[in-house]
Amino acid sequence: MPGTGVVVVGAGHCGLAMSRRLAGRAIDHVVLERGEVANSWRTERWDSLRLLTPNWMTRLPGHAYQGDDPDGFMTAGEVADTVAGYAKAGGAPVLPNTTVTKVARRHGGFAVDTDQGRWDARAVVLASGACNVATVPAVAEAVPAGLDSLSLMDYRRPGDVAEGGVLVVGAAASGVQIADELHRSGRPVTLSVGEHVRLPRLYRGRDILWWMDSAGVLDEGYREVLDIVRARSLPSMQLVGSPERSTMDLNALSGIGVRLIGRLGAIRDGVALFSGSLPNVCALADLKLVRLLNLVDEWAEAAGLDGTGAGVRHRATVVPDPPPTELDLRTGEIRTVVWATGYRPDYSWLDLPVLDRKGRIRHDGGVVTEVPGLYLMGMPFLRRRKSSLIDGAAADSDDLVGHLAAFLGGRLPGSGHR
Repeated sequence: MPGTGVVVVGAGHCGLAMSRRLAGRAIDHVVLERGEVANSWRTERWDSLRLLTPNWMTRLPGHAYQGDDPDGFMTAGEVADTVAGYAKAGGAPVLPNTTVTKVARRHGGFAVDTDQGRWDARAVVLASGACNVATVPAVAEAVPAGLDSLSLMDYRRPGDVAEGGVLVVGAAASGVQIADELHRSGRPVTLSVGEHVRLPRLYRGRDILWWMDSAGVLDEGYREVLDIVRARSLPSMQLVGSPERSTMDLNALSGIGVRLIGRLGAIRDGVALFSGSLPNVCALADLKLVRLLNLVDEWAEAAGLDGTGAGVRHRATVVPDPPPTELDLRTGEIRTVVWATGYRPDYSWLDLPVLDRKGRIRHDGGVVTEVPGLYLMGMPFLRRRKSSLIDGAAADSDDLVGHLAAFLGGRLPGSGHR
């Protein structure tokens, strides 16, 4: 039964960032990975997926992008190669093909059971990611027989989708990208739109994320927002990474023929029922966009960057008037439903009393206070607005490793030396 100071669960970018921080403090640790390094990027994403963040934002502890396309966007395969290279360069102590089956308290520390045996540890970092399982709402059970129903884990490419109409449910980053490529493949697409975060790809001559990074928006801390629970549940930014650096918002989609419809509420007797609040939902997203761009303009002026181009306000989102509220799924018009409704983490192997009623870990900025010695990485707005981005792992791991080192050193309540 091997033992170590810290077990890190997951060898994605978050787990490897924490490993690099632990190594920098000479803290004994091991990284357990159910597949190979960056497993989810290689095996669980659709073919055309690209990062939403430009390459220059692929920053990790001891690593910065060195390629010749800083403003480009990595494919899933390129991300996997980058993360694997990072693991190798840092000599991360990764045990691949080792699936964690249980984490529980044992003798004041933790017992981490795997399909390769048990590890004893004084602390555990959960870095298995927020995207382990595709989130599919219960309403999917009412999809009429004969229609294909695909989750984000199922969808790979347009060629695998039946000919005919497609209903894409969800208009965050995944939904808009999939709706666009399905439409361009010749399939009529209807996009069901709920709450979303509208952003332009470029603003005043620079990537919108350059502005948000430079102005400090992405560094906003979890204690600085009024409602952190809501902030952590917001959909991903409505951005697409493409060589053309194009904006893929609802206006762009409707402009090429994608039909917009409101949030899906129910399916009754084969008829899909949608909310009529689409105009209000879009107006709210437009308002938040204006507020963000105003903030950028104010920061640019204060920083003396007025020469980067004029601040152009984007046209309000155009929606059907009135928006349709029903779609008969029995007519044959729709052949496939794609549930672009996000992902969720899988903690079925966690034998600790730390989950809320929605299956999320209760934590204070990644510190699981109910179980001293347990830490969390990679969740939305874990410690700052950029926590769910690759770029957020460096700062979050730096914060958490300090707390973890203090715990191992017996300098925190409930720690002590074991």
